[in-house]
Amino acid sequence: MDQRTIGPFTVSAIGLGAMPMSMNSDRVYPERADAVATVHAALEAGVTFIDTADIYSPSWQEMGHNERIVRDALRSWDGDASGILVGTKGGITRTEEKDFGRDGSLSYLRSAIERSMENLGVDVIDLYQYHRPDRWMVYGEIMENLRTLQSEGLIRAVGISNASVEEIEIAQQVLGEGNLASVQNEFSPRHPGSYGELQYCDAHGIAFLPWSPLGGTGGGGREVGERFTAFREIGADHGVSAQQVVLAWELSLSPRVVPIPGARRPESITDSAKAGDLRLTEEELARCTGSVGIEV
Repeated sequence: MDQRTIGPFTVSAIGLGAMPMSMNSDRVYPERADAVATVHAALEAGVTFIDTADIYSPSWQEMGHNERIVRDALRSWDGDASGILVGTKGGITRTEEKDFGRDGSLSYLRSAIERSMENLGVDVIDLYQYHRPDRWMVYGEIMENLRTLQSEGLIRAVGISNASVEEIEIAQQVLGEGNLASVQNEFSPRHPGSYGELQYCDAHGIAFLPWSPLGGTGGGGREVGERFTAFREIGADHGVSAQQVVLAWELSLSPRVVPIPGARRPESITDSAKAGDLRLTEEELARCTGSVGIEV
């Protein structure tokens, strides 16, 4: 598979979004062995980047559920896992009193990172991404907290998620030029609204990681070829799925793009990974872009 960069790391052009194995719209989760098998299928297909988060769990009582699946899968895989990049996220809280709160304080982020290290079975987090803005805090102060934690050796590279261009600029200013590794925003044919952030990342050498790149776990991914027929038609011409065409199109938008399609079945990520080698013509790419309504 083609390779791309996230900060100091070289990874496969297609990553794995591990979230659906622990959190999804229809609340149907695979058995532990099946979840591990899905991660193994990704690795066998050449995927070398896995995205997870501490909050990806069926309930607030099971925080770290998804991180532990990733840990178990990497430990049980019979291949060489030393080159696999695992990125996790923190900054969203889940408690019995309030599900999905926010906390960007230094003390909370330090404790969250320590729990993620335990869940993942590592001594340092390779890529730690601030999950969602805490609107009760100044964004620059949160970035200062991440810089402090990085200086303490708890994390190697810093990323942000669900960020505006202004927040990306703030992160750059605080972390220093070249030290913001990635921006993870929702982006797909169904949700092209982050195209401006994608363009900004392209211009500034920052990896852009589309989450829900096929349209989400609520059926958007399965139905993308029905809603956006250009992808289905082009897929039929190449003998591949509409989903592969979507991912190949997203890859064409910038060499900084690394889509992270979610999967809870081995067949899903095996199909998605093939998009890393799918080549579309300029005319086909223009059809895809036009069908989404983006002006390039």
